[in-house]
This record gives sequence, C-alpha cells and structure tokens, in this order.
Amino acid sequence: MNILIIGSGGREHALCWKLADSIDDGYIYAIPGNPGMAESPDISINDNAPIVDFAKGAKIDLVVVGPEVPLMNGLVDDLTAAGIRAFGPTAAAAQIEGSKSFAKNLMKKYGIPTARYEVFTEAEPARVYIRETGAPTVIKADGLAAGKGVVVAMTEQEALDAIDRIMEDGSFGAAGSSVVIEEFMEGEEASLLAFTDGKVIRPMISAQDHKRAFDGDKGPNTGGMGTYAPAPVMTPEMTARAVEEILKPTIAAMAKEGCPYRGCLYAGLMITSEGPKVVEFNARFGDPETQVVLPLLDGNLAEIMCACCEGRLADVPIAWKDGAAVCVVLAAGGYPGKYEKGHEIHGIADAEDTGALVFHAGTAERKGKSSRTADACSASSAGGRTFPPPYARRTRRQKKFPLRACTIGKTSRIARCIGKLYTKKTAAYTLKRMMPQSFFRGSHIIVLLFTNKIII
Repeated sequence: MNILIIGSGGREHALCWKLADSIDDGYIYAIPGNPGMAESPDISINDNAPIVDFAKGAKIDLVVVGPEVPLMNGLVDDLTAAGIRAFGPTAAAAQIEGSKSFAKNLMKKYGIPTARYEVFTEAEPARVYIRETGAPTVIKADGLAAGKGVVVAMTEQEALDAIDRIMEDGSFGAAGSSVVIEEFMEGEEASLLAFTDGKVIRPMISAQDHKRAFDGDKGPNTGGMGTYAPAPVMTPEMTARAVEEILKPTIAAMAKEGCPYRGCLYAGLMITSEGPKVVEFNARFGDPETQVVLPLLDGNLAEIMCACCEGRLADVPIAWKDGAAVCVVLAAGGYPGKYEKGHEIHGIADAEDTGALVFHAGTAERKGKSSRTADACSASSAGGRTFPPPYARRTRRQKKFPLRACTIGKTSRIARCIGKLYTKKTAAYTLKRMMPQSFFRGSHIIVLLFTNKIII
C-alpha cells in the first residue's frame, strides 16, 4: 500500500510512524513533510491540483490529510473526484471547524450540549451584548485563526478590547469578520477524538492538553506544551455520555444537513457539573493529542482509515492498550513571544536511548543536522501502574528526563509539570473511585516531538 500524508507537524510525523507499522510493503510520502518523516515532494499543501497529480503518478492508495486548511480548501473532494481514497471530511463537512457559527448553530438546532452563544457581524451590537451580559465571557473569531482566535475575557473591558482587535483592527482578517460570543463555562477541559465513516462512530482514547507556557499553568497560551492520555476526568461513564450525547448526535446531524462527516472528528469538551459540553469541534486529528493517542492504539491504522473512507467502519476491530501516555514539549527560549530561528537541536539520539519516540515538527536538515525553523520538541510516554510515579520522578531528576537530553540553541523550555499534573490528577480521581483498574496496567513509552511554531 502506498500512502500520502499531508502536513509537516508532529501530528503528521506520529501518523506516519503509526501508518508505517500498519503496512507490510509500499511507500509512505509526505507533503511537505519534515526530516523525521518520509520522502517529501516539493508541493504546497494549499495547491490541490499538484497533490492530485502526484497521488495519481505515485499510485497512492490512501491520502491522509492532517491540517485543517487543506480540508477547508476541498482537497478531499478533489482527491475523491479523481478516484483516490482520502481520509478526512469534505469541504462542506469541514465547516464544523472552519466556521464556529456553523458548528454552534448545528448544535443548537439538534440539541447538542454547548455553551449559550450569540453571533455578531458588526462590532457595536457585540459591544452592547457584552455590556448587557458582563464577564467572564468567551470571544471567538468565526473563521480559522491558527488556534489564536479565542479570547477568554475575565473582565468586561477585556471582552470589549477583544472585539476591537478582532472586528475593528482586523487581527485575523476575514476570519474575524464575524464573532461568536459564548457563555463562560466552568469545569475541566478534555479532548475526545473519534473515527467515523459517516454513520458509525468509534471513540479513541481521551486526552488532555496544557497550553500555558510555564509550569503551574502560568504564562501565555501556546499551541500546546504537553498532553496526556487518557484524561483522568474522562471516566468510562463520562466518555459514554460524550459519545451518546455529543458524538453520535453530531454525526447524525451532519448527515441530515447534507454534508456527511467522514474521517477524524475532534470534540473539545468541558466537563461541567451538568456533564460534558462542547467547547469546539475540529475536523482532524489534534496536535499534540495525536502523539499520545496513537501510541495507545492497538490496531491497524491504515485499515481503520480505509474503512472510514469506504463506509465499513463497523467491520474493523479497534482496540486500545491498557495504560497511559504523556507528551511534553521542548520549546525554544522566548516562545510564544519573539525567538530566534534556525538553532541546531542537540540530543535526539540520547533522548531515543531513554526509550522515547521522537517526533519532528518544523525541523529542517542542514548538513546532516536537525535545526529548528519554527516550533518545539515534544515527548510522549505511554505506561501503566509503573508509569505515573516513575515519570514524576523523571521530571524531578532532570538528568533522567528524556527531553533533558535535548536543547535548542542556548535556551529552551519544557513544561516539567506535565507529568506531575498527570500523576496528581490520576491519584485524585483514583481516590474518588472514578478510574478503572485497567488504567493502571500497561507498558511504558515516551515520545518526543519537535515542532515548528517556536523559533520561526
């Protein structure tokens, strides 16, 4: 089987790694890829025609689209029209991520639990609404904004300032021509991804990411400093509720609206006192969630993806390994603010010697050496009863911590609290008898990710 992966991040590297383990022969290509992944044709991911031509010429059996922009640009539509099997939603179905107002209106129409909201296309009515409803509140640019279009405003002035930046100053261009203003929800966030063929939906292991730049949940938001799976808050009972109350109704709603959804559906959830509610939907695998979810998949990813494309997901076995996984990110100094680019990354082999899986994102190879052209470096670890305490010890004993072996230039940063957060939360939920015993069985893995948003 020949496979083509669209994208260049740690998510795509993880997909490449898992898919390589799923096929006996054939080739895996990546557009544009990175030094850690696969052969990389020099083609833009935003130019559909050359991608389709390459897929035809290379006799590609399966295309896996990683980022959201090619999905919104209709790449899956064009590949399908050319008779090429493509994993991911059509442009119409990808609106569930590409337009927050589309997603919110869909949820409202079909009774899918989410925060109360209003949509505004002009700034002044939005300001009036904020003054009437007060804070805290959440302001979201309607369109794609590279993960930066959401403002959690704790005061009325912060909310008004967000409206000015998004709608008046045009901080996000056309993506901010309309905004969604949401009720502030209290609870704990978690991510639940699922495979679907448009009718059947099969949930993956839940995950929980941490976006603050510094330890202790402090500092500015980033693209993600670490994540772990499963999320302790997503007990079997809570996961079942999310599937029945959110995932299944959403897939059914999309079919009724004439845009059946196939591929990976990502539900960003808030676990409230009333149960799970939707924070957002994404139309693809999460990053860095993919880096902890896929190491726990006990199944043939290529077979699962083909089944999603062909409407036969019910016939394919999907199982998950006992245990847990954690991913931490090594970022260049200064991230997410200003930082230098192009520094050499040291210590990859040393990190791998600890048992880590190393994933690249935004790296470039220069004279046989990996250097940063943009983002970060992350490590994922899967484990069971022996995992959380030893991992917590590794974060304290820095010399034994896998990412401690890695550096980007003279300065770099890792969130050493990720393992500790995981251990604390696991212990807390265990005391409440909310976690199954199987959660504490399994083996130990660690994954490192090098990404491209940090030193650009």
